[in-house]
Amino acid sequence: MTDTTRRVSRALLSVSDKTGLIEFARALAARGVELVSTGGTAKAIAAAGLAVKDVSELTGFPEMMDGRVKTLHPKVHGGLLAIRGNKEHRSAMQAHGIAPIDLLVVNLYPFEATVEKGAGFEDCIENIDIGGPAMIRAAAKNHDDVAVVVEAQDYQAVLDELAANNGATTLSLRRRLAAKAYARTAAYDAAISNWFAAQNRTDAPDFRAFGGRLLQSLRYGENPHQNAAFYATPEKRPGVSTARQLQGKELSYNNINDTDAAYECIGEFDPKRTAACVIVKHANPCGVAEAPDLVAAYRKALACDSTSAFGGIVAVNCVLDADAARAITEIFTEVIIAPDATEEAIAVVSAKKNLRLLLAGGLPDPRSIGLTAKTVAGGLLVQSRDNAVVDDMNLKVVTKRAPTEAELRDLKFAFRVAKHVKSNTIIYAKDLATVGIGAGQMSRVDSARIAARKALDAAKELGLAEPLTKGSVVASDAFFPFADGMLACIEAGATAVIQPGGSMRDDEVIKAADEHGIAMVFTGVRHFRH
Repeated sequence: MTDTTRRVSRALLSVSDKTGLIEFARALAARGVELVSTGGTAKAIAAAGLAVKDVSELTGFPEMMDGRVKTLHPKVHGGLLAIRGNKEHRSAMQAHGIAPIDLLVVNLYPFEATVEKGAGFEDCIENIDIGGPAMIRAAAKNHDDVAVVVEAQDYQAVLDELAANNGATTLSLRRRLAAKAYARTAAYDAAISNWFAAQNRTDAPDFRAFGGRLLQSLRYGENPHQNAAFYATPEKRPGVSTARQLQGKELSYNNINDTDAAYECIGEFDPKRTAACVIVKHANPCGVAEAPDLVAAYRKALACDSTSAFGGIVAVNCVLDADAARAITEIFTEVIIAPDATEEAIAVVSAKKNLRLLLAGGLPDPRSIGLTAKTVAGGLLVQSRDNAVVDDMNLKVVTKRAPTEAELRDLKFAFRVAKHVKSNTIIYAKDLATVGIGAGQMSRVDSARIAARKALDAAKELGLAEPLTKGSVVASDAFFPFADGMLACIEAGATAVIQPGGSMRDDEVIKAADEHGIAMVFTGVRHFRH
């Protein structure tokens, strides 16, 4: 590629976000660049004492229809699309009085922000930019001759090139800006199309697009030989994408994935009810607990599997206090994420220089509607978020014995956790704390046995004579296809079971529960997590 330069003689500026606009326009004018602009942008430039031509002077047509029509004109698009080295194009420009536009500066109507603030349908529609994307795409297509800028952070790069190349831009910069321009309009259209699908309650539109804004280039992906980056989508869901990192090393791909898993799980626990703590390792909770305060919740969560918790992610559902910070920092921890933290807690964590502290500003709503996407070979699997919450479920007692009040409380707790553990999942819980977690096994029986074994190991570490599962309750994310999985849980000491139900052998499972005096409730809701 020959890095050809193109002199900038005329620039068209039309921006909704005017950050840095005047400084940029003034620098262009100082280089003798003719400024053409529209509406509020032209007024802002003129108010700064700079010479600016309104686009209506260029086109010979006034801005009309509440600003819907102002740049959709051959004198604009011809100036952007004309190939300077093409004789026919030059002839057409001369015949129709079309002047070249060498630099286009456009950022789009704030559609995403308008949706985010909860504006009505008509307001959202009016914030769909038409002329902006059309001009951006035209300029980007003709990047051999035209530079296009879609956000203020690229102003300085353009000015630096103009300074280095006697008022010209290089092809390498124009290509980079063109690629960014197409990505921006693609993400913009994706936000609009997904909003429209939601408005029309269309679960499976014929075309589905997702777009995002780069938050962070990552050192690598799941493994060092994989490239990775982190993008923010238009959905402003409290979590790792919205969090403020106060300290610690740069987050890795796996850190982000695990932190998201921890924070989505902690969102199930209402801080108005009680403090809660989730410890995650390799995207699975290894300890979860509720308690009157964060220190107690953390200690209970840690007791479930202190070995796995080493080097894990800790999420809490309320303001991180100094006592909790001290407890958490007693062992090596990768990330702490909380809605907020006290200044004293921040000072405590600061002693651990590599520990990342993230403040998300709020908790994710477990009931909120949203989409998740997963890539497969040649495609995307898209589904609505699992927003089923056990408090909203119609629990049905199916055994002769109903659970006690304490058992029911723990059953609901265990089912909240099961929603966030890889399937097949078995969760043993007691006194609002996990005491054994079996995750991601091909057989539900294996999950039950692994969880029980972990509980036995935890008891030994705590110096207890009996396994933690004795007198516990158990949750299964999906139905027991046979009685054997439940019998393994009973053998471990569970006294009550919560599961979705719906197996062809439900009667067999219920009968086995009754024979052992076990209470069992059906939720009617499955929580597979693959």
